[in-house]
Amino acid sequence: MGIINATQDSFSGDGVAGDLDKAVALAKKFEANGVDVIDVGGASSRPGADPTPIKEELARVVPVIEAIHAEVELPISIDTTWATVAEAALGAGATILNDISGLQADPELASLVAEREIGAVLMHNQRGREHTDVIDDIRKSFIPMISLCETNGIPASKLILDPGFGFGWSIQQNLELLRRLPELSDLQLPLLVGTSRKSSIGTVLDSDVTDRIFGTAGTVAQAICAGIDVVRVHDSAEMRDVVAITDAIVRQG
Repeated sequence: MGIINATQDSFSGDGVAGDLDKAVALAKKFEANGVDVIDVGGASSRPGADPTPIKEELARVVPVIEAIHAEVELPISIDTTWATVAEAALGAGATILNDISGLQADPELASLVAEREIGAVLMHNQRGREHTDVIDDIRKSFIPMISLCETNGIPASKLILDPGFGFGWSIQQNLELLRRLPELSDLQLPLLVGTSRKSSIGTVLDSDVTDRIFGTAGTVAQAICAGIDVVRVHDSAEMRDVVAITDAIVRQG
């Protein structure tokens, strides 16, 4: 999954807000580098970021998705927690929802996913939650998400789960999350992880956001070895090779 931030305040410094040519060029680069899906978001989820008004989020993501959809043959996911934004994004060409709230922020999202029969990535967000055990915390939050999907008639075949690396965890907890990913295999659903360029990598390596490619590569390889099915990344060319060689070893090609 290749990341396109339709924002001005992306933590990774790669926002394309208001620059459709830049967004399309990045999407074409992703396509050339073997990315399978493009994830477009218009609201920053970095710690301490101000909430983005829905109208502003719409104004950011809809033109970008329309432009990418017209030029690139890859499926597009919309990274949002709001049904209004998701519906407009679907109209612009998106076919997948990526929700960091796991359908918990907007009660209308679950019915939209069911009605439109789209795929959905549901993330565990540890921010504001009591901590007991990393994997137990993740599993406990996934249970109501999966139950909500069942209640709304969303088949399990449409779901991917994201344990939420970097969302409310300490550095050591993030590393523990990666180490213990195999414990989530009993959920019997595809798993996605997004470690790309995040601050835990920077802290371990004492590097800024522009110098975390090798650190990200290490986390991507570890995640694949631990059973992850999708990795969400910024640096598509470099991670393409990491994914290819790790898959060849772990999944026999």
